[in-house]
Amino acid sequence: MLVGAGGFVGSVLRYALSGLVHRAAGTAFPYGTLVVNVTGCLAIGLLGGLTELRQVAGPELRLFLLIGILGGFTTFSTFGYETLALLRDGDLMKAVANAGLHLTLGLGAAWLGFAVAEWLGRG
Repeated sequence: MLVGAGGFVGSVLRYALSGLVHRAAGTAFPYGTLVVNVTGCLAIGLLGGLTELRQVAGPELRLFLLIGILGGFTTFSTFGYETLALLRDGDLMKAVANAGLHLTLGLGAAWLGFAVAEWLGRG
């Protein structure tokens, strides 16, 4: 139930943020998915780090936040589909940029989130 409830919340947040960014960008490039994935990576790095290093959450809250909300929030399957669509449309450069940005910014955001959790743990 915790994972399902969190997944519902995360999915609604993903839909809202992705749509907002997509409308604001006004372009065919999938910035909405990129922002959602990078934000999700930052959040999972931070929350995962805090729960691992500081034990600030019990197993139930971890299920709700990390698996439920963030599992519903991040959109890796959408990323794959949108990248494939760019390739099928002949936009090789956009497809490569999309994959490269997700990988680089996503890993960087996860690292940053974990680093912030470590820094918070020192205080």
